[in-house]
Amino acid sequence: MKNAVIILSGGMDSTVCMAYAGSREYNLYPITFNYGQRHAYEVGQAKKIASYFQSNRHLVVDLAFFREIGGSALTSEAIELPLNRTEKEIGSGIPITYVPFRNGVFLSLAVAYAEAVKAQAIFIGVNALDYSGYPDCRPEFIEAYQTVIDAGTKQASEDKQKLQIITPLLYKTKAEIVKMGMDLAAPLQLTTSCYRGEELACGRCDSCLLRLKGFSEAGFIDPISYESY
Repeated sequence: MKNAVIILSGGMDSTVCMAYAGSREYNLYPITFNYGQRHAYEVGQAKKIASYFQSNRHLVVDLAFFREIGGSALTSEAIELPLNRTEKEIGSGIPITYVPFRNGVFLSLAVAYAEAVKAQAIFIGVNALDYSGYPDCRPEFIEAYQTVIDAGTKQASEDKQKLQIITPLLYKTKAEIVKMGMDLAAPLQLTTSCYRGEELACGRCDSCLLRLKGFSEAGFIDPISYESY
């Protein structure tokens, strides 16, 4: 069987990626980042999800760096989270929840992990449709990073073994992601999306609103609990 590293946040998208990788008969090596995010509740959920899949070693990496540099509403409580925004507002510009080059840092560590376990793939749940305007979720970013991997890893340059970034959700709407998760029997009941980071989701932050929109359009009831809709 092939090996795959999955960047597992504890959210819905990364969990669907995990289920997808498992359905393709990869050995699963999840990696989760505790980067000082306000919604660190997701790290605990990621551990539950990794256990659910009976995955191989689940690596949890502490990155206090992001909280120290600030610059994002997700890592600094001094910046208010955006609430009750419209779909148009969410998709306009780069929001204050953008964490500086987060996916670039995550992918760098995931590549190192992948080489160590001789993985053939790295799965990441980036999305270019129902997304919050983050530049490190765009197709051109993934394509550029693949070039970096091809040029900068022993696995690619000497061993001649491809290490591929796989983005199964890149061009899917949130409703399509929900449907995909249901078809794959992904444990969506264990996932969390709320930026507030509590067991009861707020239902008002950008992430909650996009998730609720996806479940509504897909025709399913979200299995997690909300404070309000």
